[in-house]
Amino acid sequence: MDLLLKILSILAGAVIIWFTISSAIRTFVVPRAIPDFLSTLVALTWRRLFNLRLRWEKSYVRRDWVMAFYAPVTLVSFPIVWATLITAGYTLIYWGIGRRTLEEAFLLSGSSILTLGFALAEGPLERLLVFSEAAVGLIMVTLLISYLPTMYSAYSARESAVTLLEVRAGSPPSAIEMILRSFRIGDLENMSAFWEGWERWFAQLEENHTSLPILAFYRSPVPEYSWVTASGTVLDAASFFQAVIDKKNDPREALCIRAGYLALRRIAGFFSVPYKEDVSSEDPISISREEFDEACEALASNGVPLKKDLNQAWKDFRGWRVNYDSVLLDLCNITMAPYAPWSSDRSRRPDQFKRVPLFYHKMRD
Repeated sequence: MDLLLKILSILAGAVIIWFTISSAIRTFVVPRAIPDFLSTLVALTWRRLFNLRLRWEKSYVRRDWVMAFYAPVTLVSFPIVWATLITAGYTLIYWGIGRRTLEEAFLLSGSSILTLGFALAEGPLERLLVFSEAAVGLIMVTLLISYLPTMYSAYSARESAVTLLEVRAGSPPSAIEMILRSFRIGDLENMSAFWEGWERWFAQLEENHTSLPILAFYRSPVPEYSWVTASGTVLDAASFFQAVIDKKNDPREALCIRAGYLALRRIAGFFSVPYKEDVSSEDPISISREEFDEACEALASNGVPLKKDLNQAWKDFRGWRVNYDSVLLDLCNITMAPYAPWSSDRSRRPDQFKRVPLFYHKMRD
């Protein structure tokens, strides 16, 4: 019976070690969107704890301050959880192969993974295992250290574009405000470089936020900024340029929209957010016809040239918006995005969209 327990202990320890190393490789090494059970469990656990903390905060600014710590705390906890599991796995193996008590096996395992060396191995097999555990511990630390520069480089590139968007779209960003400012400076016909830049931005966003998923929850340095609301603003503006604005057609607008909704869909898919792939222009969207007409009236009253057939323009806009409408609102919800018109202002209750004035620029509590 004792021999059977020893064998089961060795097998259980080996499984725990393999499972943990596999989790680290999936999370930090494999350059593609591969969901990992352990990392997801850690992230969800921390999210529930942070949600409990948020119950004490009433204003958005305070909630944003609390959630600014969520992603960094989760990231730092990954190697701690992995090290703990590896320590437990090697403890079971040390206990199974020798005559040590469980406490002595734990001390040897802890000494080895932290490379402290206060507990000495006995025999060649234990020494070999100690060397392997120390190597695994160092690799875990190295992975985290090498992971951080890559992630913060991607974060910096993302936030540069989000910050620059305020110049064109205001704060919080608004597609209508962006169109008005472009019209005032005579830039309606010269937006090709802008759409091309955001097309590349969306491609990088998809790559970074699926291969480095915790990055999606890193909040912007300014509470009013968010990569999700910035995405919605650019996509809505491009949709208006395609469907409503009376000007020469620019295919880069359509390419930007396609790059955008594909990026948002794939990021949402990684986080298991359901969405309809084969959408129809007849499917409902969160923007009402009244809101669309209000936006067109605001543009027309400021001299922006609009297409004559606004009924067709509404159908065209709806046909573009339906591609990203639901995923945009869901991503606003799970990232707790700040207020922005036509995105986070209606993400909390998607079944009952609350009407918000078009140029409402006040942070909601």
